[in-house]
Amino acid sequence: MRFIKPVWLTHSGEKKDFEVYSCHVSPDGSRLATAAGDGHVRVWSTEAIYNAGDPSYSKPKQLASMSTHSGTIHTVRFSPNNQYLASGADDKIVCVYNLDPNPPSHSTFGSNEAPPTEHWRVFRRLIGHDNDVQDLGWSYDSSILVTVGLDSKVVVWSGHTFEKLKTLLNHQSHVKGLAFDPANKYFATASDDRSIKIFRFTSPTPNTSAHDQVGNFMIETSIVAPFIKSPLTTYFRRCSWSPDGNHIAAPNAVNGPVPCVAIVNRGNWDSDINLIGHEAPVEVCAFSPRLFAKEPSTGANQDGKGFSSQHLVTVIACAGQDKTLTVWNTSHPRPVVITQELAKKSISDLAWSPDGQSVFVTSLDGSIVVAAFEDGELGYAVKSEENEKALAKFGAARRGVGIVEGTDGLVLEDMSKAGEITRAEGRMGELMGHDSVASGPGGNVPLDSQAPQTALNGIGGLAGARASAPGSMPMPSTTVGEQRPVQADSTVAKAESLKQRVTITKDGKKRIAPLLLTGSSGAAQSSLPSAQLLALTAGSQGSKNEGPFSVLDLSKPYDGLPKGGLSALLLGNRRRPPPLDADAEGRVEKRLAAASRNGSTPIMTNGIDGVEPARPPSGSTGMLPTPDFMRPAVVNPSLSVSQVRLAVPKVRSHIVRGVDRKGNVTAFNETSRANGAGANVTTSENAADQILEIKNAFNSAGTGRLQDREPAKVAVTKRGQVQWQDFLPRNVLLVTGNQNMWAAACEEGSVYTWTPAGRRILNALVLEAQPVILESRGWWLLCITAAGLCHVWNLRSLSSPHAPVSLAPVLDIAVSTMQAQPTIAPAVTAAYLNSRGNIIVSLNTGESYTYSSSMCVWQRLSEPWWAVGSQYWNTADSSLGNLQASSGQQAADVGENGVLDVKNVSAGVIPHLERHTTNEVLVRGRGYHLQRLFKSILAREGYEAIESIVSIGHLENRLAAAMQLGAREEFRLYLHMYAKRIGAEGLRGKVDELLKGLTGSLLSDGESDEKPKAASHIGRGWAEDGNEICGWDRLDLLKAVVLILGKHRDLQRLTVPYARLVGVTESGTE
Repeated sequence: MRFIKPVWLTHSGEKKDFEVYSCHVSPDGSRLATAAGDGHVRVWSTEAIYNAGDPSYSKPKQLASMSTHSGTIHTVRFSPNNQYLASGADDKIVCVYNLDPNPPSHSTFGSNEAPPTEHWRVFRRLIGHDNDVQDLGWSYDSSILVTVGLDSKVVVWSGHTFEKLKTLLNHQSHVKGLAFDPANKYFATASDDRSIKIFRFTSPTPNTSAHDQVGNFMIETSIVAPFIKSPLTTYFRRCSWSPDGNHIAAPNAVNGPVPCVAIVNRGNWDSDINLIGHEAPVEVCAFSPRLFAKEPSTGANQDGKGFSSQHLVTVIACAGQDKTLTVWNTSHPRPVVITQELAKKSISDLAWSPDGQSVFVTSLDGSIVVAAFEDGELGYAVKSEENEKALAKFGAARRGVGIVEGTDGLVLEDMSKAGEITRAEGRMGELMGHDSVASGPGGNVPLDSQAPQTALNGIGGLAGARASAPGSMPMPSTTVGEQRPVQADSTVAKAESLKQRVTITKDGKKRIAPLLLTGSSGAAQSSLPSAQLLALTAGSQGSKNEGPFSVLDLSKPYDGLPKGGLSALLLGNRRRPPPLDADAEGRVEKRLAAASRNGSTPIMTNGIDGVEPARPPSGSTGMLPTPDFMRPAVVNPSLSVSQVRLAVPKVRSHIVRGVDRKGNVTAFNETSRANGAGANVTTSENAADQILEIKNAFNSAGTGRLQDREPAKVAVTKRGQVQWQDFLPRNVLLVTGNQNMWAAACEEGSVYTWTPAGRRILNALVLEAQPVILESRGWWLLCITAAGLCHVWNLRSLSSPHAPVSLAPVLDIAVSTMQAQPTIAPAVTAAYLNSRGNIIVSLNTGESYTYSSSMCVWQRLSEPWWAVGSQYWNTADSSLGNLQASSGQQAADVGENGVLDVKNVSAGVIPHLERHTTNEVLVRGRGYHLQRLFKSILAREGYEAIESIVSIGHLENRLAAAMQLGAREEFRLYLHMYAKRIGAEGLRGKVDELLKGLTGSLLSDGESDEKPKAASHIGRGWAEDGNEICGWDRLDLLKAVVLILGKHRDLQRLTVPYARLVGVTESGTE
């Protein structure tokens, strides 16, 4: 071994050398990047470093120097694909550089340095931290960049577009280290909260977005045992992952009072090996990127495929505050190399060369040293394919490995990659505010013309809407290749005119005003969202939503609720507020009594002299715009004694609702109705096949009485032809319909129903107050009134599953009922019916409820507590989003003759409700305080297992919700997840109960004692009599759960009898 310490290899200052905080070697081994306290990132030639002792060497030593940061730079790392270089500093900014093939011909102004050989320009500036950026790292496929800092944040960036994908707030203190799994499954972060957290991730695609990564980058485990008493005086905690993926080397660990390096095992994440020898805390560890063998690789010690048959070992270098460098080999209990007093101050970073024969050492005294090893000192490095072989058992490199199916397969692969890169560049251009049009692989065809436009709710895309807008000019059908020269000429002409702009100074002289030119370094580009972001992404046709589609057993109303939900008002029992001190004589009440006429209460406003009657506004002159609604609805007197008051919809002059051929509610296109809707129906399955149209009367009947009005007209058309008409004596507020019925709710509280042919099913249903929500599903009809009562009817059996139920418990009326003043209640954002007739209500608080008719009580299906505390809160889970009904994926869930198909019941309801909770609570920031509460509880004594307990409770809540709603597919999926979790936790009691609940009536009391006995009682849910549970055969579910739990040896005493029952052991023996 020899040490190389060139004099010129430093960040020199006027009086002293600056502290060097980080270094890294490029993947090709030709460059060394260093970062120091002078705010510079310097790129050195490793060839010049190795030949520092050769006086005849004349090639450039320093290749480039970048000073884009405004403070001390703490970390610098090359990307594994050798395309980018990233640096993080205490100015809270991460800079990403790429190599410009055209080097600059001059050095920095005011600098005495020689002109740089290479030009590394700023490609992106990433802004996402609130404090110093302490460390960063790239995934091994360069798909993501992760940065950590003193703000306790772990920020994940896309390695393709450098868009922020996710911010992880799992640490409680400064995060000072980062390491990536070479198998590309995990990354580890080390923090001053005395823990290392392991995050599981899946490499994102080039055109991914932050919305697509909601369920990615989830925490796997937290390692705290080796760091319980670790000191908090270290500047870094730079951990490292072994090249074979088996171990993590964690610095700043302790073994009693002795500082050490903890070796964490992959899988069970325990630490049974410690590297002891340093006298002060260790700050940095670095595994050599190569595996080593004891003997050189020859034909005698290789197998038939060319891989070494020897026992391979890893080499690790450690350093820290004791200024000592140690190099360890996993086959020896003692270090191979111990070098004391290598520097005058703490060693800050270590970097191995790609061949594993040299390690670069940086120190806070400003020195940069290279320790070069000779062949055989550390062992003999084997070829890099040995690393891939060792990582194959962890699933690395499995995706995309296969045999190419001829030349056509190669062409298709190239086109696919080109399309991904083009979409990624187009998306990044939109985010950065570029106006250029992304072209396809051919270079002259727009991307929008290559892919069909996505229809949203039956309406065409944005391009279609613009094309059909009245008064819009048709777009010329020229290609992008023909437009670019025109744009270039206009831009050049504009630039030339700006360059020749003449201004007159104060003394009368003419001068040409200087033109500020934007540099090509891209320094002005930032990752912060701009005002253009929403406008561009909202109208982007190229950004296609590639998220999973979910099959929902919910009918979203065409006349949706207003933004923010349907507001509610809760009134307490103490209706009369206490008199104010300034109104002891009751002057306000006297003024109200004087203003009242014929016993009616007038409308009052706050005037200059207090409460006074409201004055009608003066009429305006000229042409009045046509309003969307005619007037507010008349309030029912019953609301004066109701403690729940929901907002009543306004009376509209025109109401339209469309239904497609399958009976699903769809959007309505005005142009299609005018053209007969025939062509639209044949080209799109989601087009409106039947349209219910309501025209409310605006004028009085001419009888002289205000209560007499012209009737409201009801008409149903099909492909432009009127099917039937009806007239109602009162104005209509709400309508609904499907393939089985049409329904309309009127202003005074009556509901009318018709068959698809126009025959009235029932007499008018008279309710206690005005309807505010009207929904239908199959033969079920739901109506929620302004008094907060929910009515549900089955129009096939002409019955109701339960009496009208109030929304008061859902709206927390028990909390507000004793208050003197009216209070604003949670708003109702959605109300649905599922195929069983269950009411599902969602609030703007993020909570969702359903009413159990068998138990006569509301049940909470989703709430923010699960969102902040459960490890299974994953609304973008593809296994849930891809749920498809076995027959008729988009069809109605009612088969022939109206018979209910249990396979289609409520598929996807629970994921939909949890996405609603995420949008209302996490996305809008309403769960900030709850998140902080849960985060603080995790660090308290006695709450170590709260995250695991809450996660299991969340799975049990999902199971109960799926069983209540009859969600067949979700029940099986959540059952498997629940079995895996309780099996991994070793919860024998819950495992025993689960197996007995699945067994049900499969076993009789007369069987042997070796087999579990079924429950003797008959009930609902788990204790339901019969061989099915939630539409699944009990035997099939039991067999699947037994197979899941069978790998846990501590539970085999419970699972083996059930395995014999379902015949798993017999089939395995055969």
